[in-house]
Amino acid sequence: MKIKREIYTRTDVVLLFLDWVRPLKEHYSQGAANLEIGDNASHYNKRAAHMEGYARVLWGLGPLFASKNQNLSPTVLSEIASWKKLVRCGLINGTDPEHEEYWGDVGDYDQKMVEMAAIINAILLSPDTLWEPLTSAQHYAVCQWFSQINHHEVYNNNWRFFRILVNMFFLIKGCPDYNKKRMEEDWKVIEQCYEGDGWYFDGHIGQKDYYIPFAMHYYGLLYSAYMKNREPERCAILKHRAEQFLDDFLYWFDCSGREVPFGRSLTYRFAHSAFFSALAFSEAKVDLSVLKHMVLGNLRYWSSQPIFDNGGIMTIGYHYPNLIMSEHYNAPGSPYWSLKTFLILALPEAHDFWQCKEQEPVFKGHKILEKANMIAVHEDSGHTLLFPAGQHSHNFGNTQAKYQKLVYSNQFGFSVQRGHELEDGAFDNTLAVTVAQENEWHMKNGEEYYYVTTQFTRMKYMPIKGVMVETVVIPLRKGHVRIHFIQSDIEAEYADGGFAIQTEWEEQEMTPEMIYLTEEMASCDFPWGNAGAVCLKGSGQARIIKAFPNTNLMYGSTVIPTIYYCLCAGTHCVADYFFGDGIRGEISTNIGKNIEIPQVVCQSNMVEILYQSERIAIKNPF
Repeated sequence: MKIKREIYTRTDVVLLFLDWVRPLKEHYSQGAANLEIGDNASHYNKRAAHMEGYARVLWGLGPLFASKNQNLSPTVLSEIASWKKLVRCGLINGTDPEHEEYWGDVGDYDQKMVEMAAIINAILLSPDTLWEPLTSAQHYAVCQWFSQINHHEVYNNNWRFFRILVNMFFLIKGCPDYNKKRMEEDWKVIEQCYEGDGWYFDGHIGQKDYYIPFAMHYYGLLYSAYMKNREPERCAILKHRAEQFLDDFLYWFDCSGREVPFGRSLTYRFAHSAFFSALAFSEAKVDLSVLKHMVLGNLRYWSSQPIFDNGGIMTIGYHYPNLIMSEHYNAPGSPYWSLKTFLILALPEAHDFWQCKEQEPVFKGHKILEKANMIAVHEDSGHTLLFPAGQHSHNFGNTQAKYQKLVYSNQFGFSVQRGHELEDGAFDNTLAVTVAQENEWHMKNGEEYYYVTTQFTRMKYMPIKGVMVETVVIPLRKGHVRIHFIQSDIEAEYADGGFAIQTEWEEQEMTPEMIYLTEEMASCDFPWGNAGAVCLKGSGQARIIKAFPNTNLMYGSTVIPTIYYCLCAGTHCVADYFFGDGIRGEISTNIGKNIEIPQVVCQSNMVEILYQSERIAIKNPF
């Protein structure tokens, strides 16, 4: 189900937000402290999940309440007033130990710690709704519930910001529960995660995903906005880091505001643009016209996707409901973390953000993101890609697919595994390997070493025991080349997968004449886009792999152009070319026959890639 509106003004955004949260109202508990909208499980209990549902809606409601909301109709103002009454009631009951809907005591590493941030931000943005009407006894109960975080263990990652924000709240409100020692401990952990040039890692070295913008920077920018008069030096540093980070992070999006799906927690969807909202809110020294375009463009994109069920509840998934790609911490209310982007509603109608004209960012074709160990590519068509190396995450669910693919695309997304055969493994944009005849395919999971240059990524890894692979990925103006240097003690099979392209679009379906297949080339030439794979060097056989349904994040049914090899023990050098574009319009006849294909030239110690006017030399490790 799509809930779509035109999105250009603050009023448009208010109406969109209310459309998106209105279906939740009937699912609040009688005391309004819990939101119950589904039955799937997470690693925390249902009590915490229901509390999470209540809290996450406040990421949008708090900013909405913060403004005078001028120029809205009496009907809309009445609806906003009813929301105020509802969530205030929930806050009072949820923090009252004597009430049956009390959220419960907080323990070590408790999910409720995460949700404290949304509640605190809402109170600080709209004290006339969520603080001033409360009695002194209710103030005490709220502070007592929050203060539990100071007495329990918190993860050494973005979670430290939750305790920072709690103690910031205590300091601002003059609560005696303020704990300076805890605040200093937590800032020390945050500083240990900072790597320079605006980049943090999220608790684990090598993990550079959307938690950097929508967590580490987002909370830092909130802090800088609330504490600028108390701690001007720290707040200036936090804003400066965010301003630096913007230069790189923009490259994860195309000119319309559509992002590249990469890493975990992708069910948070348009939270990917929340960083831009936080920059505007914090009065950072950046171009508001670009921020406005990226935030509103991202909301336009997501409003065109079927991310709600038939009852209007946001689902777990990406473009469509999909539990296969979810994390173990995704409860039914988790997707409403995405409402962090609506922080822009805290900016009044007269703010420059709303008054300025949108402006598209200007991108280079290729840019190395050094701290993220990535090359970002913006092809002429607008296809936006990230080529990472050395990314790593703990196992939150299908993390290999989320971090270890060779390339990530904003038009094709990526696929997650449902098994170990080629079809259910859905091995797009990776090299999958199996012992010959065993049909037990595996992709890489970590590297022995890696590095990134302005021209290519290079990594060495062992996908299965007895097979060592050194892969070089070279992005070109269109498509990319992969060279695999293989040293194997066993006979093994290899599948070099390309982009997973959808097999139907609206009322059109894939037909046999849309497939161009030869011994060396597999190309899908569809009315809605194209994708292909070409063997440049080696004994590869081109195939079209039909992936299991619902393995791709964007499209329920896909095929993957793939180059297959069966190689004996020994050393081998193979090279393949992959291309793809999600261009809509008339079918592009015989793209596979007409596309400009790179050449590979092998010398004694070098492999050269020749493409248009480019000549790229790759050292042969053998």
